[in-house]
Amino acid sequence: MRRNSRRRGLTVVAGLALAAGTLAAAPSPSPGGFDVARALDALDSQVQDGMRRTGVPGVSVAVVHDDKVVYLKGFGVRSTDAPGDKVGPDTVFQLASVSKPVASTVLAQALGADGFDDPLTGVTLKDPWVSSHVTAADLLSHRSGLPDHSGDLLEDLGYDQPYILSHLRYEPLSPFRTSYAYTNFGFTAAAEAVAKAKGVPWDKLSEDLLYKPAGMAHTSSRFSDYEKAADRALTHVKTDDGTWKPRYVRDADAQTAAGGVSSNARDMARWLRLQLGGGKIDGKQVIDSAGLAETHLPHSISQPPAEPNAQPGYYGLGWNVRYDDHGRLRLSHSGGFELGANTNVTLVPAEKLAIAVLTNGAPQGLPDAVALGFFDTAESGKPSRDWLPLVGEAYQQQLGEDRSKTDFAKPPADPKPARADNAYTGTYTNPFYGRATVTAGPGGGLVLHLGPKPMAFPLTHYDGDTFSFETVGENAIGRTGVTFTDGRMRVEYLDANGLGTFQKGS
Repeated sequence: MRRNSRRRGLTVVAGLALAAGTLAAAPSPSPGGFDVARALDALDSQVQDGMRRTGVPGVSVAVVHDDKVVYLKGFGVRSTDAPGDKVGPDTVFQLASVSKPVASTVLAQALGADGFDDPLTGVTLKDPWVSSHVTAADLLSHRSGLPDHSGDLLEDLGYDQPYILSHLRYEPLSPFRTSYAYTNFGFTAAAEAVAKAKGVPWDKLSEDLLYKPAGMAHTSSRFSDYEKAADRALTHVKTDDGTWKPRYVRDADAQTAAGGVSSNARDMARWLRLQLGGGKIDGKQVIDSAGLAETHLPHSISQPPAEPNAQPGYYGLGWNVRYDDHGRLRLSHSGGFELGANTNVTLVPAEKLAIAVLTNGAPQGLPDAVALGFFDTAESGKPSRDWLPLVGEAYQQQLGEDRSKTDFAKPPADPKPARADNAYTGTYTNPFYGRATVTAGPGGGLVLHLGPKPMAFPLTHYDGDTFSFETVGENAIGRTGVTFTDGRMRVEYLDANGLGTFQKGS
């Protein structure tokens, strides 16, 4: 299976490579049971050490073992602007891509095990045959053929969910069911199709099938509920001076099933109990057990083996799936908003043990490192390595993958002059990205306008007919190029799949 490795924003983090094997924990010396008490004794210090080293403002952690909540604690602050507002077990965080295994839990109840393989109605992709055969399992395991992170840039430009889902039909497809590429909006398309077939919105379906019956009173698939929560953690980014500030607001309603859930550690503990309990909690069967088991099985190869003796990494239905050297199933998922959140959930069902780590800082690898260190300590007595720099480096590599190969901050020593402004100004259209305009700025220079409520991007001349602008939003990659040629305008960072050329005057 071919994997498209291009990254679009950290809402997409799929447990990084650590769930897939590249950063897998060192093997334990024996297949014996875990010493959970030992791991719990070390957990406070592991969290606090990670916060000290990264500066991440707030963390909340839940651990479940043998159907009991054995650890539930908050650390730090909800906002650096209000240091008196402490994080506790009931503080609500945005989950980012940890929303995916939550959503697949809903779908397990809605569809049952067999329903994941039924063709969906209302999902239109570029190939009509694929459109008529694509299933929830295909989209939830990222094997539909859609390119990596299809639709994420449309969301950044302000397009809503109906527009984005209807425009997936323009995306070029890789071979169906034989290629893996992580897609927030492919995942969302499956959830929305199921909700439509059930006759209710996705957020209501999630409430009815999971949140209410499982007693997850502070969990929601609506951004407005997170925003209204009195005890909520604001999202933070690291500023140029090294401090953490709540600079941005991330409304992920457009991709709600894939990245838009909010919850707290107390609710996540109930969900972990339900996962380990085969869909049952407090004696009540909330989620269909066969459907839930189906989500835990490998459906795609997400990470081919790096070397002959290495384990491949798999993706299930909303879960990273791998098996350790003793054959124990390990389920995990990470989530990250580059605008200010990072989360991780990890389960070892054979040990009836699971952890959820929620943070309110842009990805530094802290929740992943805490989870990895916790399971290392339970299994072997101590962390097998210093996970934080390894995971942090993996995040940084993802962030750098889509940056332009041209350093637009350093124009040529003797650049060719641009033509007169009116050679570039006007209206341009694109079937995928919609209408764009280029205007003369009030203080001189050119301004590019993109999106349904046009966002203004001042253009800086680089060389000849090539300009650049600074990208913004969840998927920002620094400066990107804009080149004008024969009545066409190519926007570099929009063109990874060949869809970034706009035609003038049409």
